[in-house]
Amino acid sequence: MPDSHAIKMKDNHRTPAMNALYTQLRSCRLCLEAGHDIFPRAITSGGLGARLMTIGQAPGITEKEAGRPFNAGSGTRLFKWLGEAGIEETWFRNTQYMTSVTKCYPGRANSGSGDRVPSRAEQSLCRPYLDQELVLIDPQVIIPIGRLAINLFYPTNLSLTKIIGTQKQVDGSWVVPLPHPSGASRWHQIEANRDLVNQAILLIQQHVKRIFT
Repeated sequence: MPDSHAIKMKDNHRTPAMNALYTQLRSCRLCLEAGHDIFPRAITSGGLGARLMTIGQAPGITEKEAGRPFNAGSGTRLFKWLGEAGIEETWFRNTQYMTSVTKCYPGRANSGSGDRVPSRAEQSLCRPYLDQELVLIDPQVIIPIGRLAINLFYPTNLSLTKIIGTQKQVDGSWVVPLPHPSGASRWHQIEANRDLVNQAILLIQQHVKRIFT
């Protein structure tokens, strides 16, 4: 997260800046122009006033088609977890902020199994947008979902078993990671790891109560 996240922008500056960011996202073709095989449109949801922000890896094919983050099976499991923390899906989608490390669908993996993980070059091209989102939204709680998003805030050499169920404060925001909720992932299906997910859910629940009650 950039140091500028600590700078509190005045409200009357946030709205035009956010509108400008939306315009940039809709028209962005940086990855295509650099030769990366992606399918634009940028998929995010939410706006100013959000106190919670989720950050995923990248949109999947159903997210691209529906135009909203975590639209399919992964979203069902994610909102089951968030529901256990006292978060209702429709309310969250309407009032909080959802984004990802890279904003456009990266296409299928060469193996044909699952979606392609965005390259470091693609992540670098898209990172200024995420930096702007973090500054403009200024969330009280950030929920990075999956390894790529978690790596923005935690050392890459730490295993998920050392990360999930913990929290840390970064530039004034509390970061509470979750594993990727994909049905193709076995990590969250292991009993000991489910206990860690439950610890993370409890941490999110505590923040939700603190912020909204």
